[in-house]
Amino acid sequence: MRRIIVVGSQGSGKTSLSRNLGRKLRLPVVHLDVLYWQPGWKPSDTASFRTRVAEATSGDAWVVDGSFSGLAFDLTLARAELLVVIDRPRWLCQWRILWRSAFDRDTTRPDLPEGGPEQFDWRLMREAWRYEVARAPVIEAERVQYGPDVPVVRLRRDRDIANFLDSVSAQLRDCP
Repeated sequence: MRRIIVVGSQGSGKTSLSRNLGRKLRLPVVHLDVLYWQPGWKPSDTASFRTRVAEATSGDAWVVDGSFSGLAFDLTLARAELLVVIDRPRWLCQWRILWRSAFDRDTTRPDLPEGGPEQFDWRLMREAWRYEVARAPVIEAERVQYGPDVPVVRLRRDRDIANFLDSVSAQLRDCP
């Protein structure tokens, strides 16, 4: 596994898993939010965003944090060797969004764009609440269209994520 995409709702744990995979596999992590959002949470134009994504994933090894389906998922999925889908209950995602907007406001994180601090956002809460009906079907349709042969791992609980990370570690130990 040298090219991995991690997708899921806001607050599902995509970024944490992406960082852990990058660390364990010694792969660069591409945070799509950083490539898309401009200072003050202003969106990029599609053409320049797609160019940045294509450049960031042009190498032979990476972990992509997010999908940006409809904008760039086709670029990353066409080259991926594994798609990891984090499927968490929406109440948990909501709680995590609230927690980090309340307690992570003053921290800098590699997954946040420069000039885009953590903040409470009703739109983000609404998107996370509607993820299963609004975003997940789009991601699945694009997966079928652009990466039907890419293996998919679905993780639902903390235990699933821990077991997946352990299996990655075991694969590394077994490699010559």
